[in-house]
Amino acid sequence: MTRQREGSPFAGLSTVALKEAADHMNSARIHLVMLLVTLTAIGSVYAAIGQIKATIGEDQFLFLRLFTTAQQPLPSFVSFLGFLIPLVAIALGFDAINGEYSRRTLSRVLSQPIYRDALLTGKFLGGLIVIAICLLTLWLLVTGLGILSLGLPPGGEEIARGLAFLFASFVYAGVWLAVAMAFSTLVKSPATSALCALTLWLVFTVFWPMLTPLVAGAVAPVDLLNPMTAVHQIAVQQGLARISPNVLYGEATLALLNPATRSLGLLFPSQLSGALMGAPLPLSASLALVWPQIAGMIAALIVLFTIAYVSFQRQEIRA
Repeated sequence: MTRQREGSPFAGLSTVALKEAADHMNSARIHLVMLLVTLTAIGSVYAAIGQIKATIGEDQFLFLRLFTTAQQPLPSFVSFLGFLIPLVAIALGFDAINGEYSRRTLSRVLSQPIYRDALLTGKFLGGLIVIAICLLTLWLLVTGLGILSLGLPPGGEEIARGLAFLFASFVYAGVWLAVAMAFSTLVKSPATSALCALTLWLVFTVFWPMLTPLVAGAVAPVDLLNPMTAVHQIAVQQGLARISPNVLYGEATLALLNPATRSLGLLFPSQLSGALMGAPLPLSASLALVWPQIAGMIAALIVLFTIAYVSFQRQEIRA
């Protein structure tokens, strides 16, 4: 006869989340990672400011160029974030569950009036809280540096686009945090789970852009007598590329921070009839353009967290 649970399965959720966030904020791990992110962000922003002052005159969206302008040898601020956000998220979540196993503290925590639901969800929310604080701080830092260096405040639409970019970065980080937590429940060793998460990150960052053209060429070969087969191959290649969260995040930031972006896929000349080339899109049109990418990242986050949840619920916990 099984004993049914009493009370809400999420009792103690806020306690676990705040405790996890406090532990992360006090850990040397997050301090070192955020120091790296902050230094690279400041370097890329100062390089962008120098490039903007040297090459750009009047611009309706001058502040947005702080995020996207690159100057050799430094890439843009957005490129830095796309590369480093997964590392921050993996550092926060790779030992969320198996670390409790290795320290033999999991049974002691669950002996309190806290169910597994609240423990896993609280650890995930604690990581999200830390990521939100870090991203908001970086965004305010970049905005402040821009105001001090350029001497101009950002406009209302620039702030709105910057906040939308901040939300897209938050969702992107949540995907990689869910990846790290999924491996922390599936793999018993924290070192192995970190290696698995980093391997997946390297595959999507380095190898996936090289693999998608090869796979698309094999799945949808081009017939020289039928030009539409080339269009079909490009569509297949884009669909395969969008399996990667890095690609979804890159497309979302492109449309949000570059208002002149009108399409994230194939664009035929007939679709440009009557359009003013280079004219910026309104914010609502840019949000409609990137909503599929953001929705795809949210769906990936939910699926990965569900995998971690089901795996954790089925595990046997011994004292």
